[in-house]
Amino acid sequence: MKLAPHFSLAELTASDLAARNGWENTPSDDEIKNLTRTAQLLEMVRDTVGKPVLVNSGFRSKQVNDAVGSSDRSQHRIGCAADVRVPGMAPAEVVRACVDAGLPYDQIIVEFDAWTHISVPNDPAGVPRRQALIIDRSGARPFV
Repeated sequence: MKLAPHFSLAELTASDLAARNGWENTPSDDEIKNLTRTAQLLEMVRDTVGKPVLVNSGFRSKQVNDAVGSSDRSQHRIGCAADVRVPGMAPAEVVRACVDAGLPYDQIIVEFDAWTHISVPNDPAGVPRRQALIIDRSGARPFV
């Protein structure tokens, strides 16, 4: 099922961890609606950087989310976030391009200089916070 021209439901719900352990990682109808909004934002990222955007992690069931050590409040739990990488670009370059383009992200985060986390507001009618951060071993701080 395509959620946007370059992003599928399968891609945004894929989990090696779930597959290896036989865990469910199937979103509800409301979570699929959120994933559709996330996929639409990822299309904007793709257009902005002019390169394919590869999804490392999108939706996470509670079991998968707990296993990766993430918070129950993670936007991944409700389909509003994705961790991505762009071949040939550092995460900070992806974040800079999205910030400079004024994309309507809720959060965009350089995580451990290994991937970019990007999300849409939890509420479909919500206004994106446009919060840009860096998270690493030192903690969280604003991306400037």
